[in-house]
Formats: sequence, structure tokens, C-alpha cells
Amino acid sequence: MNRRKFIQQTAAASSLILANQFPIESLAADNQRNKQLTILHTNDVHSRLDPFPMDGSKYQGMGGVANRKKKIDEFRQTNDNILLLDSGDIFQGTPYFNLYKGEPEMKVMSALGYDAGTIGNHDFDGGIENLAVQLQHANFPLVNCNYNFTNTPLEHKIPPYTIIKRNGLKIGILGVGIQLKGLVLEEMYGNTTYNHPVAKANEYAHLLKIKKKCDMVICLSHLGYDYKDDKISDKTFATQTEHIDLILGGHTHTFLDKPFSTKNKSGKEILINQVGWAGIQLGCLKFDFFQQNDKDVSLNSHSGIFLTKTSM
Repeated sequence: MNRRKFIQQTAAASSLILANQFPIESLAADNQRNKQLTILHTNDVHSRLDPFPMDGSKYQGMGGVANRKKKIDEFRQTNDNILLLDSGDIFQGTPYFNLYKGEPEMKVMSALGYDAGTIGNHDFDGGIENLAVQLQHANFPLVNCNYNFTNTPLEHKIPPYTIIKRNGLKIGILGVGIQLKGLVLEEMYGNTTYNHPVAKANEYAHLLKIKKKCDMVICLSHLGYDYKDDKISDKTFATQTEHIDLILGGHTHTFLDKPFSTKNKSGKEILINQVGWAGIQLGCLKFDFFQQNDKDVSLNSHSGIFLTKTSM
């Protein structure tokens, strides 16, 4: 199979959408379409299992597992080829974590059918041993390629990547995390060592795209979208990478109304998206894969942000 690549992206459908409608018009005729992939994603949910209280605050009625499940179920009723992903900071923020240390969060994500996630800094707030224990409640992998967990309770429990097959498409998913030193108490992450995310991400993206022949490579990032200083962010990270098609970010709680497009190290397009925090929004990106001249090429993408809100 020839290597797939992206050559054009359109975000014409980007908006805050409350209705159950999503434009999926193709740039080419329907009979030329080969396959479509829908990616739903969250980040920085922070133990928000219940919606925000109806107290007149900015986010009243938003977030919560039931609201998210309703929106995810709506997509699954009309789309057969779906990935559900998370970019870290699953834990910390409500009494659920204080009382149960992450067990209900992992069980909820498993019940919702998450395919993969990555680790955020707050996922160490109960300690590295606790995170290792809570993994038993997850039926999906947490991936990270730039933390070395040798001689820690997470050794052999956090793969650098996973490969998921959907409707004949082969999707490689890797994860990268932020520098923990100075951000997390050292006793919480133990002997975990940090490697620079660019070098490790490029290593595994090359493996996934070139050697494993993945049609698409997604990076789940908990680096943060953008900073005023020189700290590595998704925007700077993207320009130094190769073979990654999409970055789904977290950490900075950034509400993007559409994916940000930039060029990678090779001058090819790479997309970045992030959907705030607390499960207030559910990100959605749809990618059309077309076959042209014996090559599978992705020609078009559509994006939208869906509020997860209690019915009024």
C-alpha cells in the first residue's frame, strides 16, 4: 500500500453547533469517496462527572458524563467509523477524585467507549502508584512516548503508541507529555524521567507512518497550545515534527472554534485542535479519504465543536 498523505484541509464547517446537524459535503463527487473517519475528542475533563450546577454561572448545565454520552451516541447513530480520544488531565477537580482517586473517571471513559488517551500532569496527583492502580479500570490504553517509566509502578503499562483499525483505515496514535519537574511534586511521579517530546514523537511517528504503514498519525498532546515564552507548546512542537497529521492538545484549557493549521518540518500541513476543559465541549473532526491514481489520499476535512449541555 502506498503511503498516505494530506494535501488539502478545509475547515469551512467550523462553528459552535448546538443542533444535531453537521455539514459533511465533499469537495469531490460522492462516487469518488473512499472512506471517512470521524474523530471525537476531549481534554482536561478534570473529574467533571456531573454537569456544572444550575446556579447562573457561565457554564451552568454544561459538561458531565450524561451530556457527553448523549452527544457521542448521536454521532454513533449516524457514523460507523468513529474514534473517541482524550488528551489528558482526566483526574482532579471535583470531590469524585478526592474520594475515589480516579476509579469512576476510568470506568466512565471505558463505558463511553474511549479508544485511547494520554497522561496529563494532574493524572499524577494521587501518585504514580495510584495511577497504575486505576489503569485496571480502563479498557483503553493511555499512550505516552516521552516519559520513561523504567523502575516505576507504570513500567510496561504505558505504551508509546497504539494502532487502531477502522473500516480498512490504519490509524497510529502516540502521546506526549509536559515536563513534570517543577509542575508536579517529585514524590508523585517518582523515578519517571522526561525526554524531549519532539525527538521521541518523530521517532514513533516515523515508525507508524513509514514502517507500520498507517494511513494517519495522531498525536495526543498534553504540552499546552501556546505560550508567550519559549516553552514547548503544540504550536512550536508541530513545526518541528514529521509524519504527524493531527495534534489533539490539552493542558492550557484552550477553547478553539476551529483547528489551527500550520506546516511541519517538511512543509506539510498539520492540524492542531483543543476543546477547553471540563467536558464542556466535544471536538469533532471528519476526514475524507479518497483514492486517486492508485494512491489513497485525504483531500478534505470538516470540523465542529459541540457543546455538551443539559436540555433546558
